[in-house]
Amino acid sequence: MATNGSLKVDTANMNGSNGIAQPRARYPPRHSSLTHAINSDLAPNAASTTSFRSSHSTPAPPDDAPPSIKAVSAARQQLRSKQRRMFPTIDYQSRVSYFDPRSTYTDFRGFFILFWVGLAIMVITAMLRNLNDTGSLLSFKQWPLFTQNIWELAAIDVVMCASTALSLPLHLLYKSSRGWLRWERLGVVVQSIFQAGWLAFWISWPFMRDYSWTAQVFLTIHTLAFFMKMHSYAFYNGHLSTTLNRLTDLDRPIGPQTPMSSVIRYPKAYLSLEPKIKSDEVEDDEDEHQEITPIMQLREDLATELTSPMGNVTYPANLTIANFADYLLCPTLCYEIEYPRTPTRSYLELFWKTLAVFGCVFLLVITSEEFILPVLDSSQRRLAAQGADPNSHWTDGALIFAETVSSLLFPFMITFLLVFLVIFEYVLGAFAEITRFADRKFYSDWWNSLDWLEFSREWNIPVHNFFRRHVYSASRQARMSRGLATAMTFFVSAVAHELVMGCITRKFRGYGFILMMLQIPFVAIQRLPWVRKQALLNNVLFWVFMIIGLSLLCALYVLV
Repeated sequence: MATNGSLKVDTANMNGSNGIAQPRARYPPRHSSLTHAINSDLAPNAASTTSFRSSHSTPAPPDDAPPSIKAVSAARQQLRSKQRRMFPTIDYQSRVSYFDPRSTYTDFRGFFILFWVGLAIMVITAMLRNLNDTGSLLSFKQWPLFTQNIWELAAIDVVMCASTALSLPLHLLYKSSRGWLRWERLGVVVQSIFQAGWLAFWISWPFMRDYSWTAQVFLTIHTLAFFMKMHSYAFYNGHLSTTLNRLTDLDRPIGPQTPMSSVIRYPKAYLSLEPKIKSDEVEDDEDEHQEITPIMQLREDLATELTSPMGNVTYPANLTIANFADYLLCPTLCYEIEYPRTPTRSYLELFWKTLAVFGCVFLLVITSEEFILPVLDSSQRRLAAQGADPNSHWTDGALIFAETVSSLLFPFMITFLLVFLVIFEYVLGAFAEITRFADRKFYSDWWNSLDWLEFSREWNIPVHNFFRRHVYSASRQARMSRGLATAMTFFVSAVAHELVMGCITRKFRGYGFILMMLQIPFVAIQRLPWVRKQALLNNVLFWVFMIIGLSLLCALYVLV
């Protein structure tokens, strides 16, 4: 960096104690002699620090000169000093580059802009090629699939979403019952049977109505999302109803049948905006708890479990239609009595996110039309011709398959990134803006993942929270080991992914299920101490297997 004087090393940007300067987001402010002259009384003999002087230099003003005279004199001296300097000074110091692993610089928004510029170039190139080949800018061969039964799909989707509200009257029945329909008795069984029938019906509906694959995938994914919402709502409120029954039992005379076991703490959704409790506050609470009787302590713990973390709503005040409808619109799969909210909603932000959703869908269609479907159609014709040729060898088909996977690598990488953005940044962000939902950490830095378990935690935080709360924790409560509970979580996730792939291709081959379950031994290998230390290698392997896996799955389901 060229400067007009010596550069002082900024110790605030040093990387530890090794004396290496960190790159900065912008150039540091330059305090010129002009600014110094305005803000302080500049001595005449210190007006100029440069050794390059001219016989026509401006004389230094007297000490009692007005600040304006001093400023003019300093400005003329500074400008003449710049004109006289033939070779600007370059100051060298020990510092790292922006992409150096030791760098703490993290603002790479320009690459995000470059991503969209690259997609714009891709669309313009496709339009020009279509204009040259067909005379039209774009050809949407899949457009009839999007418009087929669109109004029926919209009506059925609304009915599906509304049918989840049956969980509310069912839960009111469990809560008010004093017999076998209490939640901890037959209530959980009745709810599980209802959920299983509900899921089977709505998953089968697109097959019975012979929907297009686009409509079927939309309804299936939406059905799975609302199934998770309904399950979380029913089982969390079922836990609260049991807790309320225990609390009311303490109001009666204590007998041998009164349960006195510790409170069962339901796993929280770990909202990031919840205030953290300081250690000294915890110690104060423990001291207070030691001064009260066990019954009073149990009553206090039960009441705390029934109250929201923010302390504004207590069960069963949350059992209302308004609360349930608000929960359906909130971008989360884990039910809580109360969520943190933003003070206001930004309608401009909502407009831009909605516009971005349609823009991403448009780019997904272009990518599919121009770079995925032509490759698959060509490969299907070539494999059919190769199969009909009696002189062909199996290696010919394998070569065609490998070429297909290679041709789909880049298009599926673009598709994967667009699907990630449209769901977790724009769709969930739009619903967060509508509901003023404050916790908008829908994903973490999954692109830096070192293994598949880390990726599963960070790329889809709402689903991860659901599986951790309602699958993994439930498995642990059933006395499963950590490894078995993790395998059970992967199993449920693999079944859901296989269902989605089957809806897209109308083929249930099990490829997606097998590849997802294979992540478990891969995670075990990557968690070995020596392998875990190879951070760069693990991240490279993550991206390689991610990109190859997507195109491989598509080729397997379509061509095999």
